[in-house]
Amino acid sequence: MSVRDLIIVGAGPSGLSAAIAAKKRGLDYQVLEQGVLVNSIYRFPPQMVFFTTPELLEIGGLPFVSPYEKPTRAESLKYYRKVVDSYDLQIAFEEKVLSIQRENGEAVEQAGEAEQAGRGAEAGRIGDPGERGQDGALFEVETRSSRGVRRIRLARFVVFAIGYYDRPNLIHVPGEDLPPESHYYRVPHSHFRQRVVIVGGGNSAAEAALEMYRAGAHVTLVHRQPQLKSTIKYWVRPDIENRIKEGSIAARFGACVKEIRPASLVITPAVGARRLHEGGASASADHRSLARGWSADSDSSGAAWSAGAAGAPVDREREQAGGFQPSEGSGGPQQLEAEEELSADAVYLLTGYRADMDLICRAGVRLTERQGPVHNRETFETNVRNLFVAGGAIAGMDTGTIFIENGRFHGEKIVEVIAGRC
Repeated sequence: MSVRDLIIVGAGPSGLSAAIAAKKRGLDYQVLEQGVLVNSIYRFPPQMVFFTTPELLEIGGLPFVSPYEKPTRAESLKYYRKVVDSYDLQIAFEEKVLSIQRENGEAVEQAGEAEQAGRGAEAGRIGDPGERGQDGALFEVETRSSRGVRRIRLARFVVFAIGYYDRPNLIHVPGEDLPPESHYYRVPHSHFRQRVVIVGGGNSAAEAALEMYRAGAHVTLVHRQPQLKSTIKYWVRPDIENRIKEGSIAARFGACVKEIRPASLVITPAVGARRLHEGGASASADHRSLARGWSADSDSSGAAWSAGAAGAPVDREREQAGGFQPSEGSGGPQQLEAEEELSADAVYLLTGYRADMDLICRAGVRLTERQGPVHNRETFETNVRNLFVAGGAIAGMDTGTIFIENGRFHGEKIVEVIAGRC
């Protein structure tokens, strides 16, 4: 069986930048993608506009030309197709990675290393790579194609560049898997004259609420916090605030989901979140006892509380740093005071996304307290020798800290390290 120098898991911008760097250095590489090219961007709403400028999405030195200050999803898809064609990158599409392990089946790290690696991650580095792992050990990457065909590939190095948009944060309430519910919003037309409930308070929730309202849907926004997130795009914020104030879009703040039913959604007051917003140590204790966990919203760089999630730190500074604070008698917004059942033809749980840590952990990678992979901040190598992470795979809970703008540089740094070992 042939052995490649490098296998890259994920054909998003970070994975593509790693592939470009590998090709430039003459490495034998292969990119494995479970979906289509830049699968996360492909799954964004078709009408989405980026919160950044075209040049900050560029990879491989190829210019991203757009007539707009903020590029669209359609433009970005076209750009990344151009990148792949220009460099003739080797990508296997619709091939899902099932597992990654050493070829000989041995443990991927020596006993006692985990503690050392954890300390290294906190300090921003891991010990001398020459002292860890097995230099000559190969990785065995098992995949399954969309047609059900399984195969094994061997590689000396592996890069996880899997992003986090493919794995939504579940809120773990009854009915979450019912047909009316979805963690992904696409287009508003099908919801004309329907009653739609959107759970969330970030960019995704705000933009979906506005689009569906303008497409003739009757929209209710439900958010765990007493106000919308401070990270909402500056051109979206006044629009959603005004629609809520005038009552065009109904809103329930300080509310969490208790149950999803075939034609309705049951919400209950998030008492802990309201008390926490007012301040006080006892409030924090109440908050942790009432909410069963946390979920990271991909639109935010902090933690967002949603029903069904388990105690996690709350960024009090972020919570108080602006955002729409509904006032008494403003017409639309309400701080929920009692359990309520909302009629719903459709429910969107836009509560953020997380990278697939299960696959990473089964490869032997340890996690930090923030549920991100232990890794060297300079080389991006994990506690597993010759296994690296790039882009959104690094984020853990803090999904708002990694974007295309900074993740696009990870691949080149990683390949520089790999080339030095080949």
